[in-house]
Amino acid sequence: MEEKTLQIYFTSDLHAFIYPTDYRSAEERELGLFKCANRFQKDGNTLIIDGGDVLQGSPLGAFCHDSQEDASSFAQIMNCCGYDYVTLGNHDFNYGMAYLDSYLDALEARCVCQNALRSDGTVRFPSRVHVLENGLRVGVVGIVTDHVNVWERPEHLTGLTITDPIPVARAALEALRGQADLTVCVYHGGFERDLATGRVLSASSENIAYRLCQELDFDILLTGHQHMCIPGQSLFGTFAVQAPDSGRAFISLKTVVADGHIVCNSQAIPAGGDCDPILLDRFGNLEQGAQTWLDTVVGRLDRPLLPAPPLIMAAEGNDIADFFNEVQMSCSGAQLAATSLANEIAGFPQTVRRRDVLTAYPYTNTLTVLRVTGSVLRRAMERSAEYFAVDEEGRLCVADAFLKPKVEHYNYDYFSGVNYAFDVSRPEGQRVVELTYQGKAVKDEDEFTICLNSYRASGAGGYPEYTQCQVVREINIEMSDLILDFFKNTPKVSLKTRRWFSVCTSPGIGAL
Repeated sequence: MEEKTLQIYFTSDLHAFIYPTDYRSAEERELGLFKCANRFQKDGNTLIIDGGDVLQGSPLGAFCHDSQEDASSFAQIMNCCGYDYVTLGNHDFNYGMAYLDSYLDALEARCVCQNALRSDGTVRFPSRVHVLENGLRVGVVGIVTDHVNVWERPEHLTGLTITDPIPVARAALEALRGQADLTVCVYHGGFERDLATGRVLSASSENIAYRLCQELDFDILLTGHQHMCIPGQSLFGTFAVQAPDSGRAFISLKTVVADGHIVCNSQAIPAGGDCDPILLDRFGNLEQGAQTWLDTVVGRLDRPLLPAPPLIMAAEGNDIADFFNEVQMSCSGAQLAATSLANEIAGFPQTVRRRDVLTAYPYTNTLTVLRVTGSVLRRAMERSAEYFAVDEEGRLCVADAFLKPKVEHYNYDYFSGVNYAFDVSRPEGQRVVELTYQGKAVKDEDEFTICLNSYRASGAGGYPEYTQCQVVREINIEMSDLILDFFKNTPKVSLKTRRWFSVCTSPGIGAL
């Protein structure tokens, strides 16, 4: 077989970051699809592939959903950037199947997602064999993490079932034997083990890319979901990469096939350079519409809410988290509330615009009110207490489990309505050394109502105890909209200052 070459450009987790902006300011940033697509050099032996999570995550995504009512604009953008294949990410389901279908129907790229089944059990987005101009036959299989079933509201998956990705990927791979010279798996999911040592980092099935390499023999594995950058590594004979989020970089992967031998070389190319002015102009009205929409003043605070480094906030408390909890308790009537903050935290200025709300709370979570016992509450708090560790010099730091394989500051929860204290010098599971409600010690059998976001109420993030609790009420309105409603009902918000908890590294010693 003569030498044949395949060039792949791979993005993932764009999260609706298309223009070079983070929407926090007018300053141009080195991110966004247009800062990546300007470097794609496409010919008949090139495939441009995306790993999912295109539709949700930035204020532009929220604007399109709220104002455009369909996602065809994102399809047109992907078409203009030359995409050939996409798979689905968990966040692509956030606005429901009708919205997702409006994207897929207008998309020229093929969607491959082998574990997305119709109600009759057939694969809706089956694998494909793509024949390059040079004659190389490339088999492309897509899969998405099946934790979509845990996180997503059932009505958003109407007519679709997301199954375990391993069996269907195995079957698709077997079907490609003899049909393809090179096999590519596009997986919206990440790695559950350290790639250098093989050490297990998570027992969850959310990320199974290591297993995919270990148990199957795809030639190339393109991964995402974890928002990490893995420029390229061979693992059990499979060449694996991962693209970072928000169009901060893309993967350029060149594969040479000759006489049955496959050689892969890849690199992560940071977003940069000048965007294509034709693209900027073509979709300029969409972007300007979003910017105008985002600049609408929605309310005022009596003081700004300022972020700090995640460890500082987790140890000392934070006005942003307290404000979110105040909104949750106000709209739900629950006795308690718990919230988390995004990995990259945005605060609120005194004059609050819609963009401030959407950048501070970028998720599409709705709210759930659960009835919990004191025992369940304590176990949930113990999970949050696992966020902390003590370094060799006795200083408080973030535990590795919240940093590897994926940064997960968002899985640390701030509780309101009860007073509590963590002693990080104690073993995990025994760190809650104080827990009181209205001045009285909380007993295991005590009962409370607590308002959580839908992600946490599903048990995600290491909080399985919530899944066994009675659901008192579901508030099927996105949290960002509830914050906007809160400002609408209280145009000038006077914030309460109260610290519900403390963290120490040994009895009687402060946190930092």
